[in-house]
Amino acid sequence: MTGLRPFHLAIPVHDLAAARSFYRDLLGCPEGRSDAHWIDFDLFGHQLVVHVSETARPAEASNPVDGHDVPVPHFGVVLTMPQWEGLADRVRAAGVPFGIEPHVRFRGQPGEQATMFFRDPSGNALEFKAFADDSMLFAR
Repeated sequence: MTGLRPFHLAIPVHDLAAARSFYRDLLGCPEGRSDAHWIDFDLFGHQLVVHVSETARPAEASNPVDGHDVPVPHFGVVLTMPQWEGLADRVRAAGVPFGIEPHVRFRGQPGEQATMFFRDPSGNALEFKAFADDSMLFAR
């Protein structure tokens, strides 16, 4: 998966200090530019910008996928398996509750992937996944 350009995503948060602690300190995302109302983070090579919004509320919708209720909307990054395992360990050690515990989805099928879901302090749903074989990303 070489040659991909970074995506840019802006999301609402209620508290910049809590977002900084979560994204920078827990997830390990280096901090870029910031202002009194927003912070840029390097989310595994992609640009994530958190903007303060006192009124934004996370969505509570979900869809069934492989026996789990997957929150919609959500975002995340496809990591390498060692990155994914390390992140799962850090999130677990920090006591962040998983919406969907780290596990392997679609085992033995096209698209087999390790996945986990959790929310940031403002309730934004995140999914991080990894593939033993990256060619399975869009496998049918």
